[in-house]
Amino acid sequence: MTLQTRIKILLRIREFFLYPNKEWLACQERAYRENPWFIPEFIELSIRNIAEKFLAELDLRDWVNHYPVPEINENPKNIGLVMAGNIPLVGFHDFLCCFITGHKITIKASSKDAVLIKFIVSEMINWNQELADLVHFAENLKGCDAYIATGSNNTSRYFEYYFGKYPHIIRKNRTSVAILDGTENEEELTALSDDMQLYFGLGCRNITKIYVPENFDFLPLLHALRKYEHYIDFHKYKHNYDYHLAILIMSNRYYMNNDSIILTENIAIYSPVSQVHYEKYSVKQQVLDTLKGNEEIQCVVGHGLIPFGTAQSPSLFDYADSVDTMQFLTGL
Repeated sequence: MTLQTRIKILLRIREFFLYPNKEWLACQERAYRENPWFIPEFIELSIRNIAEKFLAELDLRDWVNHYPVPEINENPKNIGLVMAGNIPLVGFHDFLCCFITGHKITIKASSKDAVLIKFIVSEMINWNQELADLVHFAENLKGCDAYIATGSNNTSRYFEYYFGKYPHIIRKNRTSVAILDGTENEEELTALSDDMQLYFGLGCRNITKIYVPENFDFLPLLHALRKYEHYIDFHKYKHNYDYHLAILIMSNRYYMNNDSIILTENIAIYSPVSQVHYEKYSVKQQVLDTLKGNEEIQCVVGHGLIPFGTAQSPSLFDYADSVDTMQFLTGL
């Protein structure tokens, strides 16, 4: 299959995403039924971001031209792809990289996010039967030439054990933080609330901790976060909220909340669903120095950093864990 054919198929996926048919909409409903964290608005958001950020023709061709991608891959490898399932279609970028470089792909889909990617691949095969020999799904990835696996710190140890002797990219837990300076306006704080709360905060690009200056006024931020106060009507989210609020109360710890999210002072960068940690600082540069080189940080949002409200809409060049997947695949 030529590179130009692969690009045409990807552009057809874009049209399919932007103008869905009844079967695709029914598939999205089924994905929600099988994983209640994948509410319809999040599935739609993920699909729209992929269509606009990954599959726009000019951006796609510019991205491909940045690498030595051959018109025809004369020596394709079989790439074992272990996908995560924390947010809808979170593994699509890895799939895209493998597909555009002309490799064969064997996918182990997450049990939490198998419905959408399997439907997309089945549609692609309907459009071009050559793909039936290039993309497969499997529960056990054996006999692959290279592996890309995304999971937790715990599962990464198993990945290292099984895949370590092959060329590989193995990803572990990551999260994101924001550094505020107290000059943020209402629009920026509203955008920050998106970075915190989209996908219920389950993505590695979600803000789970904020760094704030001494005497920071939290009230405008708590007000901005009311944009997502409807989450409390979602029983799985409310269960987390009630549980962690109860722990803070019983521990006699200081916290702030707006009846839908909890802010509490904590040095940990990871926070549970419905809660965001904060830590006060005196010198912003010291915070930046502390975060530099921290392999658990995916994004740092703030003035002069990643703009507020953009953490959940990465571009084609925004690789997970800052590991260039295309460079890895074209170098095999």
